[in-house]
Amino acid sequence: MTPLHPLTEDAFLGGRLRLRQPADGYRAAIDPVLLAAAVPAQAGESVADLGCGVATAGLCLLVRIPGIRVTGLELQPLLAELAQKNAALNGYAAQVRILSGDVAAPPKALPPGGFDHVMLNPPYLEAGSTRVSAHELRRLATVEGPAGLDTWLDCALSRLRPRGSLTVIHRADRLDRLLACLSQSCGDLTVFPLWPRQGEGAKRVLVQGLKGSGGPLRVLPGLALHDAEGCYTAAAEAVLRDARGLAL
Repeated sequence: MTPLHPLTEDAFLGGRLRLRQPADGYRAAIDPVLLAAAVPAQAGESVADLGCGVATAGLCLLVRIPGIRVTGLELQPLLAELAQKNAALNGYAAQVRILSGDVAAPPKALPPGGFDHVMLNPPYLEAGSTRVSAHELRRLATVEGPAGLDTWLDCALSRLRPRGSLTVIHRADRLDRLLACLSQSCGDLTVFPLWPRQGEGAKRVLVQGLKGSGGPLRVLPGLALHDAEGCYTAAAEAVLRDARGLAL
C-alpha cells in the first residue's frame, strides 16, 4: 500500500469485524452498518454492494448472514484493494468478490438481473451544491461526479432479479428524488427514518423496495440513534454492536 495513504485498523460490530481503511479522507462510520442491517438477505443468496468502499456494508452483512455471497463495485482502486483484503482479514475471502469500476459503465462481471439483493450508499451531495473537499478520497465518496443519483439507482435496479430487493441509505432531504426514481420500477417501497434523537428531524433515511412489485408505500417509525445524553440508544446499540438486523 502506498505510503501516501497510511491506514488504520478499526473494530466494527463490537469487535466482530476488523477493517483497514485510510487514516484520512472518507472513513466508514455507522451508515454502512445501518445499511447492511436493513438488507433482507438469506443464506445462499447473492448481494451486490455498489460503491462498496472498503467493504464495510458487505462484511457487516456477512457477519449477520454468513451464508451469502457479496459482490462489491468500487470506483477508487485503493479502496477496492482494501475491500478485498478486508474480506480476507475477516475470513470471508471465498464469499466476497470486489470489482473496480463505475456505476455509469458497470463491468461485465456485474451482470444485469444477476442478484437477489442490491444495497448502496451513494454520494450524498449533488455536484455544485457544496464546497468540494481537496481530499480526493473524501470528494469521490461524498460528492456526485458524472454519475448522479439517477444513474446509481438505474444501475442498482438493472442488476436485480425480479422481486429482488433494493436498499439504499441517503440524506433525508433527498427522499423525494429517491422515491421518484424508484417508484417507476419498485413497489412495496418502505421509508425508515434515522432520527439523531427522539423528537429531532431525520437526517438520514433507509429506503427499500422490491423490483416489479405493486405493493403500496409504507413509512415506518424508524430508529432513534441517540438518547438525551448523546449515547447510542439500546435499539441502536443492538444494530451497531450486536449485528442485529432492522426489519423494513
